[in-house]
Amino acid sequence: MCGRVVQASPPDKLGLHIVEGLDPRDNRFGNVPPRYNGAPSQFLWVIRRNPETGERTLDLLRWGLVPSWCKDKPKPPPINAKAETVAKLPMFRQAYAKRRCILPIDGFFEWRAERGIKQPYAIAMKDRSPFGLAGLWENWKDPATGEWLRTFCVLTTEANELVAEIHDRMPVILPTASYDRWLGLEPDPRDMLKPFPAELMTMWAVSTRVNTPKNDDEDLIRPVQLPDQAGSNADEVAGANHPEADRKPANPL
Repeated sequence: MCGRVVQASPPDKLGLHIVEGLDPRDNRFGNVPPRYNGAPSQFLWVIRRNPETGERTLDLLRWGLVPSWCKDKPKPPPINAKAETVAKLPMFRQAYAKRRCILPIDGFFEWRAERGIKQPYAIAMKDRSPFGLAGLWENWKDPATGEWLRTFCVLTTEANELVAEIHDRMPVILPTASYDRWLGLEPDPRDMLKPFPAELMTMWAVSTRVNTPKNDDEDLIRPVQLPDQAGSNADEVAGANHPEADRKPANPL
């Protein structure tokens, strides 16, 4: 699954070079702090495409999908949709065909049970560039208040070789060349829902402070040394592109 993300880059980078007219001085961006531990139920930046004009926008949507036809919000609303079933399940199939979106992030977290604890790992691109996750969005009207709520979820697929070291699932990461197609009108681009190449990615252990959503600061992405990672083992887990090798330790992203 995918349940925590890092969304800390400025808006011009989160636009992934496909959203025009982004101004970092826009009040919307100034009022939203960087997210180093973005979690479900929070509002995050999402890229959408207007089906009539083709315009792409970067908007705040709440993580946890609520379909427009729901009378009441699901408890809890789903944060992920499996690539293998997204085209069939009533909860997702309409959004999959007509309301696809991209969640631009700097990285995401996944966990593995180690030494009796849930050990978190940060996962990102080797070059630390932001990248886009395949998502779905919906617009739901609360019958009690009449207010509209825009929500989204993230698609997941089987893990690639890197992520499989700690988990059997990972988010669907879209290649840059596929952004236009994913946001387009094609009803079932299922061939895009596959694991991203592991050789372009890197992974490192981080503090268990990530386990608590209220913790949301830059230190969460600092690499940590695990007890069993002494010597060569540290290189095996973090890889040759360990963040400490080519980035400032305080901010490997």
